[in-house]
Amino acid sequence: MAAGQLLIIATPIGNLDDLSPRAAESLRRADRILAEDTRRARQLLTHLGIEGARLERLDAEVEARGVERWVEALEQGATLAMVSDAGTPVVSDPGAALVRAAGERGVVVTPIPGPSAVMAALAASGFSGERFRFMGFVPRSGRGRREALASMKSCAETLILFEAPKRIARSLAELAQLMPDREAVVARELTKVHEELWRGSLTDLAERAATRAWRGEMTVVLGPAEVEIVKLSPAQLDERIDALLSEGLRAKQAAQALALDSGWSARDVYARISVRNKARDE
Repeated sequence: MAAGQLLIIATPIGNLDDLSPRAAESLRRADRILAEDTRRARQLLTHLGIEGARLERLDAEVEARGVERWVEALEQGATLAMVSDAGTPVVSDPGAALVRAAGERGVVVTPIPGPSAVMAALAASGFSGERFRFMGFVPRSGRGRREALASMKSCAETLILFEAPKRIARSLAELAQLMPDREAVVARELTKVHEELWRGSLTDLAERAATRAWRGEMTVVLGPAEVEIVKLSPAQLDERIDALLSEGLRAKQAAQALALDSGWSARDVYARISVRNKARDE
């Protein structure tokens, strides 16, 4: 077992007072703090009265180059804290490669749970949280976007997705075309001064969204829907797999997308992709 420790610390999504005492103490004792945006992290540290902390940037580009260096520091006994801009690290943010590498090298990985836009929006939506899917950010364009939006129509579970303010009106309009009567909640600026929750059908929300300029962090929750999913044949599944992979989706992303409306589990889809890739390489 390596001597160091990697702390995965959830930080406030808006209200800085939501940070837990345990998270604050963990930040104080860390030898280094890895942050996607060091400016945002510095604001939080200043709020906590933590001075002189060693901050390093961890975005997708830097992570690819820095994993080995950080893991070596952990093996030598360092305590590293990973934070996101807001909420829980790795959820729609970089960091997974470092967590995986640290775990594989015997480093103690400790999650410090806390604020989450996903869970806050789900709790405030009033929709069932017994079964739900987190979709992250919808692809911006192309077939990947069309597939992601269409898959939501066929998913009976509560769905949660993130969207940028400049794209929220368009996304709601496209979702309303696919499922006009589906109930939804748009959560804006959760825990902040200008927090808003809009409720209604997708048609209603799309019409309202088109009449205003949007700012701030956006989370959309789609209520559960009653749908009947017909399982695709192996040939049909292969055709869908090829289409998604040709759009640039990775095997795991394609498997997760197809699990929503193909009648196949993500695990089985991923296994089929692996078999097909292996056959091509032989």
